[in-house]
Amino acid sequence: MMPNKTVLTDDFGRKHNYLRISLIEKCNLRCTYCMPADGITLTPKNELMTADEVFAIAQTFVQNGVDKIRLTGGEPLLRKDFPEIISKLATFNIKLSLTTNGILIDRHLDVLKQFNVRDINLSLDTLIASKFNSITLRNQFEKVIDNLHLLLNNDFNVKVNVVLIKGFNDDEVIDFIKLTKFLPLSIRFIEFMPFAGNAWDKSKMVSQKQILETLSNHYNPSEIEKLEDEKNFTARTFKIKDYQGSFGIISSVTNPFCDSCNRIRLTANGKIKNCLFSNAETDLLTPFRNGETITDLISAAIDSKKKVRAGMTTIEELNNPNLNQDNRSMIAIGG
Repeated sequence: MMPNKTVLTDDFGRKHNYLRISLIEKCNLRCTYCMPADGITLTPKNELMTADEVFAIAQTFVQNGVDKIRLTGGEPLLRKDFPEIISKLATFNIKLSLTTNGILIDRHLDVLKQFNVRDINLSLDTLIASKFNSITLRNQFEKVIDNLHLLLNNDFNVKVNVVLIKGFNDDEVIDFIKLTKFLPLSIRFIEFMPFAGNAWDKSKMVSQKQILETLSNHYNPSEIEKLEDEKNFTARTFKIKDYQGSFGIISSVTNPFCDSCNRIRLTANGKIKNCLFSNAETDLLTPFRNGETITDLISAAIDSKKKVRAGMTTIEELNNPNLNQDNRSMIAIGG
């Protein structure tokens, strides 16, 4: 079947070939920027996509031009049928990747190898055990560090996602970059973004400009190399001369990359979000279970995508809690 490229092309000419599928809303950490302090109401299990439904709905996207799928959560490795889901999706001629907090990665290493899932994004917001415990509310720091090295020792391509929050971990930027001196890692500094229940305001944010200023105070300009950014990039990438690894800055708030966005999200309960910042959702799972065709629904969701950050074009709009909190919590969207 020839792909219908127009289904996944929006009114601004952006082609969406990258699908991020959340498998579960549960997580074994409780990171404060992701999970509200009082938790969330979880979707009943019978309203979440089964392994077969994940495969079938993903197949519609693949038939229409998606060639990259990333599995997220919650924590996707909490799904007991994770190996089944991976085995099904691996039958597509696409690139498969995973975002995880790393706690359970050792249990699934053989499955990831078997189905050639080599690109792993691992969330790690601090290199200090006590701070890890305070932001995640769990004592799992050593486990995550051990599994990070396990991935590297098994030749996985690892990106470490670091959400920077002023006053919490902005003093660790250089420490994270120093990891890339001897390890083939890509560190990705992510601006703190607003979602329901995470008490966001712009004073807590560490901008791309501030990160680069921190670098310039520690390294000579000649040591900081700008790398070529990927097509449809989210991270603007750099490396320190003679270091093994690299680092990037994802500045969704202060320096968005909406013009080249190629991503669409599918929540664990089968709803499309056409932008991480958008409160609009399109239910695919209900019509799919009713035997209806979902292609037109996907096309309509893509067509309704705004040019920039779900229509929030300025920092002032993004800083408005009536706008930035009118969304799911991050844990219920998928990373």
